[in-house]
Amino acid sequence: MIRNDKRIVLTLDAGGTNFVFSAIQSGEEIVTPVTLPANGNNLELCLNSILQGFSEVSKKLNQKFDAISFAFPGPADYPNGIIGDCGNLTACRGGVALGPMLEDKFHVPVFINNDGDLFAYGEAIAGFLPEINSEFEKKGISKSYKNLLGVTLGTGFGAGIVHNHQLYLGDNSAAAEIWVTRNALVPETFAEESISIRAVQREFANLTGNENDRNLTPKDIFEIATGAKPGNIDAAKGSFQKLGEVLGDVLANAITLLDCNVVIGGGLSNAYKLFAPAMMKQLNGKISTFNGSTVNRLEVKAFNLEDDSERKIFFENNTKMVDVPFSERKVVYNCHKNVGIGLTNLGTSKAVGIGAYAFALQNI
Repeated sequence: MIRNDKRIVLTLDAGGTNFVFSAIQSGEEIVTPVTLPANGNNLELCLNSILQGFSEVSKKLNQKFDAISFAFPGPADYPNGIIGDCGNLTACRGGVALGPMLEDKFHVPVFINNDGDLFAYGEAIAGFLPEINSEFEKKGISKSYKNLLGVTLGTGFGAGIVHNHQLYLGDNSAAAEIWVTRNALVPETFAEESISIRAVQREFANLTGNENDRNLTPKDIFEIATGAKPGNIDAAKGSFQKLGEVLGDVLANAITLLDCNVVIGGGLSNAYKLFAPAMMKQLNGKISTFNGSTVNRLEVKAFNLEDDSERKIFFENNTKMVDVPFSERKVVYNCHKNVGIGLTNLGTSKAVGIGAYAFALQNI
């Protein structure tokens, strides 16, 4: 539906270094983005950058815009547009009424959310989820998914939940704060310590025994692992394998509660082929009882949709007809419970933008 909507929403990609402002109409960017320094350690300069950026984008338009909608680092009281003790932008601490400020300035509704939430929402509306459902429809299969967990892997470990095609924010705007779930390999730490850029760098340096290797980027380590650059291949592969093990454990807990497909984005998702095997091993592995017997880790079966053979099985028609007792009637039995795990269709930034756009349209 967003493809046919002519309303315009201003957006912001709020990074720790730069703010990138744009405008979206019918699900597509319609201006050349405006980039300004974030000034994250100076509140007055930071807020002036935000006001200036949206003002410059509005001047590029040939008609009025209808709302402002964007992702901003938390913690925050997102429904009221108030930023709390923001970690990446240290100036925004103690309760900054960012949403009300923008409403006073531009006289339009303002919506602020977490980037993980908007990533999941964008993929649920225009990316991963509709692509899956469209594939089922093409094959004449009546199955349709309505729920999605989106996770982002990069500087941090973020997530968002879409339930029944609606973004789920929780009662305190704190749903899907997946980064602070327990780390399965080092239980006294949180998961992000093993699922982030710094984690890959640290683990690679630990495995090589060379502290200077912490200066390599995940891209460097990926290229070493794939043979594109010289280096310790085993250590490079091991650093991504460790990420996959912890990620798989976290996703197993999440899927157990949510029973939904999972889409993965963020910069580290480019190394999917290196961490996916360890991730899938966790998802489809076993968990023990006290007497030593085991059960499946998941009630459902997880499929790696980036693997052609697994994707083919996932999209097979697994229903069958069963008899209704004491009747000649037959009914459909969905005898297999499957969820798919795969990469973003849209790209992380575009998915966040579409999510922000759609959220605003829904709530104007």
